[in-house]
Amino acid sequence: MSKVIISSFEELEKLIGHDLGVSEYHQFTQEQINLFADATLDHQWIHIDSQRATKESPFGNTIAHGYLTLSLLPHLWNQIVEVRNLKLQVNYGIEKFKFNQAVLVNSRVRLHAKVINAVNLRGVIKANIGVRLEIEGNKKSAYDGEIVFLYHFL
Repeated sequence: MSKVIISSFEELEKLIGHDLGVSEYHQFTQEQINLFADATLDHQWIHIDSQRATKESPFGNTIAHGYLTLSLLPHLWNQIVEVRNLKLQVNYGIEKFKFNQAVLVNSRVRLHAKVINAVNLRGVIKANIGVRLEIEGNKKSAYDGEIVFLYHFL
């Protein structure tokens, strides 16, 4: 799988409305979910208690935190796109975002990305990227939305 290379605002602008590609699959393990629970102090049983989740959860097993799935976005994004000639990249915002489906432990997910818009704000490029996190074998995505990056090209 080859990455899309973006080296300037003009190159990014030409991609508006185009799908950029898909990341590799990532599998959520119970260990990763537990570590995220520790890092965020979110130890809700639906994420970390396998025995209870099997018996009481509507999902029949533990699930990844929604914000864990979101936190992998930069990692998965970097598998799709390589932005070159950067002085600085900043995560600027999240827009029109919705969690659609729980991600069960051991599920595999991958990111689909599309350029929604790119504007030059006096030398700082604001890029809106449409994202969808696909769950392998599931028609419904884990989430859909837009992330916003600010790119400071050299």
